[in-house]
Amino acid sequence: MQPNFSIQDNIAIVTGASKGIGYGLAKSLAAAGAKVAVMARSLDLLEQLVQEIEESGGFAKAYELDIRNVEQIRTVFGQVAEDLGRLDILVNNAGLGEEMAAEDVTEAYWDEMIDVNLKGVFFSCQAAGRIMLKQGSGKIVNVSSQVSVVGIPGGSVYCASKGGVNQLTKTLALEWSGRGVNINAVGPTFIYTPGTAERLDTPEFRDGVLARIPAGRIGTILDVAGAVIYLASPASDLVTGTLLLVDGGWTAQ
Repeated sequence: MQPNFSIQDNIAIVTGASKGIGYGLAKSLAAAGAKVAVMARSLDLLEQLVQEIEESGGFAKAYELDIRNVEQIRTVFGQVAEDLGRLDILVNNAGLGEEMAAEDVTEAYWDEMIDVNLKGVFFSCQAAGRIMLKQGSGKIVNVSSQVSVVGIPGGSVYCASKGGVNQLTKTLALEWSGRGVNINAVGPTFIYTPGTAERLDTPEFRDGVLARIPAGRIGTILDVAGAVIYLASPASDLVTGTLLLVDGGWTAQ
């Protein structure tokens, strides 16, 4: 017998899929055989992603979603289940990561960061959970961060929001795992994407990051995708309520 890592023909939602990690995760899930519903605020930004997945022989369908709009979350997730027949996987990737010194944080900045990174994650979990609980099965993977367990200067609100994601993941696992729905989180380190390239291509910044990563390299989207696909597959059926750090050893220090 061998562990089953297959997600072939699973129906998966990826939020925040128009760029960065979400874009890459959607492509990896599709390459692994999942039928992927990709979501972002602008359908225009998803067109290239859907085209790339379909040209590679995969299946993708785009849905407009503002993760701050709870009613829209419920409507769109329900539409996916209606369109594609069920919902097997949710990858809660949508998030904001802008840094700001604590003394400069405004109420508007706080509210937007928490609305997207925590409130949106909860209500996406709830909407997916309601569908999955009726089915008696499902996998939810929340994209957290290594700074959900360690701090970084300028990250007071971001770190707090991701710490909240970890606690949410644990609590929902206690409520839902006995009913067939597993929920876990992944915590990436700095991942090289078009959005992080400017900073990570700056030698001083890059050297500072690498000095904190015992593995000696910056993370890639494929590093995160490997963790997500594992947590979405039957191989992880006894794994729930946990944070899988993809950080090259950053938080082991």
